[in-house]
Formats: sequence, C-alpha cells, structure tokens
Amino acid sequence: MGMQLGYTMMTEQAGPKDLVAHVVGAEDAGFDFAVSSDHYFPWLDEMGHSPHAWTVLGAAAQATSRIPLMTYVTCPSFRYHPAVVAQKAATLQILADGRFTLGLGSGENLSEHIVGGGWPPADVRQEMLVEAIHIIRDLFDGDGYTNFRGEHFDVESAKLWDLPEQRVPIGVAVSGRQSCRIAGELGDAMIAVEPQAELGEWFDAAGGAGKPRIGQMPISFDTDRAAAITRAHTLFRWFGLGWKVNAELPGPTAFDAASQFVREEDVAGSIPCGDDVDAVLAAAKRYADVGFTHLALVQIGGDQQAPFLEWSRTTLLPAWREAFGG
Repeated sequence: MGMQLGYTMMTEQAGPKDLVAHVVGAEDAGFDFAVSSDHYFPWLDEMGHSPHAWTVLGAAAQATSRIPLMTYVTCPSFRYHPAVVAQKAATLQILADGRFTLGLGSGENLSEHIVGGGWPPADVRQEMLVEAIHIIRDLFDGDGYTNFRGEHFDVESAKLWDLPEQRVPIGVAVSGRQSCRIAGELGDAMIAVEPQAELGEWFDAAGGAGKPRIGQMPISFDTDRAAAITRAHTLFRWFGLGWKVNAELPGPTAFDAASQFVREEDVAGSIPCGDDVDAVLAAAKRYADVGFTHLALVQIGGDQQAPFLEWSRTTLLPAWREAFGG
C-alpha cells in the first residue's frame, strides 16, 4: 500500500472560504486525504486566522467528492462536550458520504483555556480524553440512550438521531506511552507529529497492530528558498518547541516569547524549505521508516497554497508515488 500523502487545511493561516478552495485544489491535484486543524487561536499573531473548523469541514464535505477528511485534531474535553462532538462527527460523516475520520486529542491550553475551566495536568487531561472517547463510542453504537456518570463528564439520556451508515473511525493523538495505550485500546488509528519508533511499538502493544498511523510534517515550498525560510521562521518558529511545551502555553504572546531566540537557520534545519523535492522525500522517509501509513504535509503560508498545489501535482506527487507507493 505504501505511505499515503495528505494535505493539511491549516485553519490558523487561512480564512474559511480559502480553506475550502484549498482542499478542493488538493483533491484535484491528487492528494490521498486531507486533515484539518481545530483551534480557537493561532499559535502566533502573524498567522492571522482561526475560523471554526467544523463549519469549514461541512463545507469541504460538500465541495469535494473523493478526498477523505479528518480532524487533526479535535479536543473533546473542554471547548466541546463529548456528546456534542459525537453529534458533529456523525453529521459530518453523512455529509461526506463516509469519508470522515474523527481525530481526537487531549488538547492544548492555547485553544481550550477560553471556556475558563483552568488547565489541568497531563494525566488528568488523559483521563478526560478516555471518558470522552467512551461517551462518543457509545453514542456511535446507537443502542438506545446513553447515560454516563464519570469523574469528569455526565451524559443524561443522549441519543444521535442521525447516524451514518458507515461508523466514524476514531484516531487518537499520541505523544508518550500513556496516550499510545489509549489509542491502541480505544482508537482505530494512531496520530502523531513526530516519527518516533517507540510510539508505534507502544500503540501496537496496546492493540493497535495493523491500524493506520497518521503523521504530519510542515514544509515551506517556494522557488525562492530564502523567501521560504523567512516565511517558515515568521509563521512556524514555534514548531520546534515540542508537543510537551506547546500543549501548555496559554496564548500567541507566550508562543512568541518562547520562540524568540529561534533563528532562521534553526528553522531551515528542521523544516524542508524551497522546491527541492528530494529534501521533502528525505524528511518524509523518517515517517515511512517507522511504520507510518499516512503523512499529511502542512504548506506554510496561507497565500502560498496555489503554487504548492501545482508543484505537488506536477512534481511532488509523481516522486512520492515512486518513493513510497500510496
């Protein structure tokens, strides 16, 4: 099967109509799947956007016909109650004719602090995620009414009246042993942003063997490499801070401060910049080598999607198929 190539609808760098146009372009270019971030805030003020991802995905489901869609990822524990996430996901699966996967994670302070519930430690957030997944799965089962009394959530006589014919698969974001166990036991796929072999090993040990592993990787395509590096530094200099830091920072000002000493050369050393297709393939190979079945690229720069999609159609996708199948 090889490793499939995905496109990222990066809601933090483009408005809602542009995002729909971009994913239509990705489908036309031949991408295998598309994922969407789900934030209330961008990481940096310079990114400039953060429309409601689920509304955009509903429009994308109608504007496309082939490309699978996925949240990458939604937190079902703070801004959204898990019973409402289940309803949204079931509805979107109907609109998408079975092309939707629900990607879930334990959240980031950046986007979840807005409801004023505080920001609990990571182990509590994982407990909340487990309860949320149990609620969502039970509602997807559609067997009568769901009642739930948990440590973190209550559900009172809930039922989804519009269930899709094809059950919504659930992907779970992982970053360590605990989250890999949750993904292996309760998820249909593993989601990770770092190509670490142990994540897949822990996922498999918990019941994930044979299930998809979906990664994500930023690039900054431009025929002018210097411009690509500058743009990547301006918009994505926070990327190298790592998940454990990124999950805790409360807002764009904090991300700006935390990344203030990141240099352009640091970014260029960690993110493929320019139009060298071999550099992108080499970076992607790190994911393929540790068993990822899917990799979604993030093209940095909301106004750079059209040239990236054309380059992908003519250059990247043929080279990708040769290197990774898919």
